[in-house]
Parts: sequence; C-alpha cells; structure tokens
Amino acid sequence: MTGRPRRSAPSTGSAEAPKRPRAIAWLVLLLAVIGLGAASALGPTDATTTKATGTSLPASSQSAKVAAIVKTFPTGAVAPAIVVYSNTDGSPLTAAQQALVTEHSSSLGALGLAPRAARPEVLQDKAATVAVLLPTDAGDDQNTPTIDRIRATASANLAAPLQAQVTGGPAFRADVTKVFAGADTNLLIATASVVAVLLLITYRSPVLWLVPLLVVGAGDRTAGILVGVLAPHAGVQVDASAAGILSVLVFGAGTDYALLLVSRYRDELHLTDDRFTAMARAWRGTAPAVLASGTTVVLSLLTLLAAELTGNRGLGFAGAIGILAAMLFGLVVLPAVLVLPGRWLFWPLVPKVGAPVTADRRGLWARIGQAVAKRPAQVAVAGTAVLLLLASGALGLTTGLAQADSFRKTPEAVLGQRTLAAVRPAGAVDPLTLLSTAATGDQIVQTARQVPGVFAVTSGAHTDRWARADVILDSAPGTAASDRTIRLLRERVAQVPGADALIGGTTAEAYDTSRANAHDTRVVVPLVLVIVLVVLIALLRALVAPVLLVVTVILSYFAALGASWTIFRTVYDFPAVDTNVPLLSFLFLVALGVDYNIFLIARTREDTVTGHDTRGAVLRALASTGGVITSAGILLAAVFAVLGVLPLITLTQIGIIVGTGVLLDTLLVRTVLVPALVLLTGRRFWWPGRPESVRPAEKIPAT
Repeated sequence: MTGRPRRSAPSTGSAEAPKRPRAIAWLVLLLAVIGLGAASALGPTDATTTKATGTSLPASSQSAKVAAIVKTFPTGAVAPAIVVYSNTDGSPLTAAQQALVTEHSSSLGALGLAPRAARPEVLQDKAATVAVLLPTDAGDDQNTPTIDRIRATASANLAAPLQAQVTGGPAFRADVTKVFAGADTNLLIATASVVAVLLLITYRSPVLWLVPLLVVGAGDRTAGILVGVLAPHAGVQVDASAAGILSVLVFGAGTDYALLLVSRYRDELHLTDDRFTAMARAWRGTAPAVLASGTTVVLSLLTLLAAELTGNRGLGFAGAIGILAAMLFGLVVLPAVLVLPGRWLFWPLVPKVGAPVTADRRGLWARIGQAVAKRPAQVAVAGTAVLLLLASGALGLTTGLAQADSFRKTPEAVLGQRTLAAVRPAGAVDPLTLLSTAATGDQIVQTARQVPGVFAVTSGAHTDRWARADVILDSAPGTAASDRTIRLLRERVAQVPGADALIGGTTAEAYDTSRANAHDTRVVVPLVLVIVLVVLIALLRALVAPVLLVVTVILSYFAALGASWTIFRTVYDFPAVDTNVPLLSFLFLVALGVDYNIFLIARTREDTVTGHDTRGAVLRALASTGGVITSAGILLAAVFAVLGVLPLITLTQIGIIVGTGVLLDTLLVRTVLVPALVLLTGRRFWWPGRPESVRPAEKIPAT
C-alpha cells in the first residue's frame, strides 16, 4: 500500500522467525482469551446498568422536583393507564357494550392502586374510558407486566366491533420498553452480519475475514463488561439505547482500525519474507494514526459527561470505553492473531515478496488525484458548493417529535391516544401535574384555567404542605403547541405570590428534556470542536491544516443533516427530527469523520518528512490510502445504518445522518476536497511547521 520500494529484510523464512516475537504473540493471545473468559464468567452480562428507558432529568428541573414531591403524597407518584373502549367501525357504544365495560372496570381497578377510582366514563357515546392508577416510580420490569395484564383483562370476552386499547403514560413507557426488548441481541447480530459480509467482499478470502470479525467481537464483549462494571462507580447510568449504540461504535471503529492494519501488513509482506518484521513495520506505520483518531473519538465522547441528561452522560461514558477497547484489541490482539498463522491466512490472494503493492501510479485513486491536481481551485469550489447545496436542505428542519410520532411501527398506546383524541382533548392521555402550596391551591387552579391551551384543571390530593391538581391540555404531548402551553402555564403560575408552583408529569418531562438537550448541545459542540482541533494540531504540528480539516468536517455534518432531512421528509415521512438527534449525530460525525482526514493527512506528512514535496506527498497518500479508507468508510456507514433495525425513529435518524455523513467524508471530502485544499495551499498547509525540511531520521510514521 505504500507505493514506494523498500529494502527487504534478509530472507529467513517464516519457519526461522525469531522465537521471541512468536512467544510474545502467543502470550498476547493467551492473555486475551483468559482475560475475556474470566470477565465473561465473573462480570455483568451486558453494558446496561439501568432498566429504565430514555433519559433522566437533572434534579434541578421542575419535572424532577415534582416527581420527588408527589412521592410524599399518600398515594405516591401515580399516573393513569387509560383503557379506551370503542367500536372499530366508529359506531356509538350500545347499552350492552357499556354494561360490559362497567363489568370490566372492577377487574381493571383491581390491577391498580385505587380500585374504586377505576370507574367507566362514556364520552359522546363513541368511547368509554377506564383509568387505572399505576405507580410511576416502578421499574420497567414491573410496569410492563402490569400493562400486559391490563391489556389482557381489558380485551377479554370482547366481541367485534368492540375493541380495547390501553394508552397513557405507563402504557407508552411499556411500549418503549418493548422496543428495546432483545434490542442488544438483534442489533449485535445485524451489525456482525453486515461487518462479516463487507469484510468478505473486501478481502475475498474464505478465512481472513473471520480474524478481524472475531477480534472486534471480543472487543465489543470486553467493552460491554467494562461498562457494566465501571459505570456505577463513575456515577453514570447506561440504558438499553446506549448499550446498543456501544456495539455499533465498537464494531464500526474496531473494523476500521483492523482494515488499516491488515492493509498495511499485506503491503509489508510484499517487501519482506519475515512476517514478524512485516507486522512490526505495519504496526509502526498504523499505530500513530489509529491512536490519534481513537483519542479524538474518546475525548469527544467524554464531553457528554458535561451534559445534563443522564442518558447522554451514560452514552458518552460507554462509547469512550468502547473505543478504548476497540483500540486495545486492534493494536494489541489483532496483530498477534494475524501474524501467528502465516501468509496462508490471505489465501487465495497470498502476498509474495517482490510482487506489486496495492497502490501504483496507474490505480483508480492515483488517477483521481491527478485529476484533482489539474484544477484544484475549481475542484475545491465545486466540492464546497455540493456540500453547501446539500446543507441547504436543513433550512426547513423541524426538531421535536411528538410522543405519538416516536415509533416507526405504531404501538397500541399511540392507537389508543388517537381514538381518545377523537372524543376528548389530545392532552387527556397524559395530564400535567400542578403542585402549589396548600394555602394557594384554589388560586393556582383558577390561574391555570385562564391559560390559553389549557382544557381543564381538576383539584386532586393534598398534604399539609402541597396541593395537587391535574391539568389537561388541548394539544397532544410532545407537540410544539403543548410545549408553548407548558411554558406559558409555568410563567403564569410563577406570578402567584407564595405559591411555589411547579409543573411536572410525563408531558412536562418531555418538554424539560428538550430544553436539557438544547443546553447539552450548547456545551458539548464547542468542546468537541476544540478537542478535535487540539488533537490535529498535536498530530500535524501545524495550525492551517487543522483549521481547514475542522471546517471540512463541519461542512460535511451540515450537508449530511440537510440531505438526511430531505430523506426523512420524502422517503420516511418523519414529521420532525428528535431533539437529541442533532447533538449525537454531530458528535459521532465530527469525531469519526475526522478519522479519514487524519489517515490521509498523516500519511501525507509521512511522505513530506522523507523528502517529498507537499504536492507529490498528498497525491501519493491518496493513491495509497484510497482503497482501504473507502472500504472503511463504507463499512462504518453500513454499521450505523443497522440502527434502523430498531423501530424507534430516534435511532433510525441517527443511523441515517451519521451514515450519510461518513459517506460524504469518505467519497467527497477526503477524496476530493481535502486534496484540493492541500494542493492549493502547498507548504503553507503545514504552517507554522515545515515538515518538508525535516530529516528522514525524524520521520513520524503514520498510516
């Protein structure tokens, strides 16, 4: 892959390879097997440390304060699971059907905290509801089975066209939990399958593809165990979605690192018949860039520890551990597994000493580089124009998914909400909880009733300190109208002297989560950009190059966001992008997308420090790294696309945005735009450094 001749080592033959390197390789492999076996036997089964799904808000938010206060009420923190009875043909409920609903209500009430409160209510003769009060602080392992029992009881002995649908906060929570039931296993199988197919296509060997797949799989298992053990000590919670993304990160990054090392090792086998010498050279040429790119990703992920949402903090911690595991297995275990079997591992394309290496002056990537070199200014302008054109698609982007729009396959809780919305306000599914001091309870209720967008306010239980009321909104939970009403309602009740009014509940939690995501974006995005810039400055010992590379990555992100929003609207018909999608997509794209620029420019610098001018060096780097980086980019994009196997729109959106961005980075930015910028700036690209004047002895190896 280097494209330049090297002096080969003495022809000793693999049978005469030094015993010490062989012993070290066997020792590394043995320790890896023993360590993984012990960890699997003694450690947790996976990375998940909490059975709760979604993100938790900081204690300072109004929703969190309300959740803590209502636990002190005699009934504790409760929310209604609403059973909606209706006819599938839209006809009014008959007297016999209403009697059947009344009969079911006693059985349903026995499943909740307040049996006598489960009284049927007929709405416009088109539907009847039965509210079953359930504790909101119950774990998903308790809430989901309870909802299943309610659904089974509600549907028992119903004759068509009468149907029963269970909706409300606890039902939505149960349906989200079911989305992630078995998600880790399904996602792992899908990810491993995609990686296996792409490796088989890349290597065209019946054996070689298994090596990186097994090593990366072992790294993923190790990462899951480490996260499960360390997360509680670090004070973070890792939910099912973070655990699923962890596997995607490990397989994506780990396989990229493996592709780089295997490609370099194959090229070195063309230059020496001692495979241990070849691996040592390949490792020295690959490790610096892998360490630089991996460090960038790890530090970028760790910025999420500054986030407010516990879900974001858990994802950042888990992802950082995963990338560290991918680097460890890619740079320590994989070399041992590759070098021990010998050259037959590459069969039928076994590399032979003296045979041409992968890249040459007539290769595809060399021809692309020569085409860019003829008109670098025009190419740079055209590449930038393409990115800006794609980015313009984000001008009409809408953020904030309603609760009912969060699933790709409509669950029963959403269907029940829609049925209920036809006869009651959409907000009746999940009322807000309004707390105030006991002395101002009646005044707060009257104030809340005057707020536009509020349908009804009902006084509820109270203690010596607090009075509670339930607030039903006109709009559905999670919509822009609902958010506006919550904001206005909080402003109005806050003006009542001595009320200490607070508004919480599931709908308010969604609103507070959206605001927390906005805060996390403002904090994390600048930190990530600074980290990437600092790492690039340290790696390249320059200022101009890092700034240009960061700008290209930012352009690539907005282009991916714009292109993906067009796809969401035209192909998937998604109404909006979820609030946390832009932040996580930015994090993954900037941290992972800059990898390909690191691989290309680090290789360019390697050639400049050995005597080549910048122009020749970048063309040689493009020719020698084009194939392997393109393969790595396509593989990483495919791995993130696997997130689409889960029926949750948020993960599908992250997968598409990151996958699109990685392809843009691989096929446009790294292939065309960055080489054009290097050719335009020449030696100034390395300012204030002067790598072309560095003596060969000071060479910094890079992949």
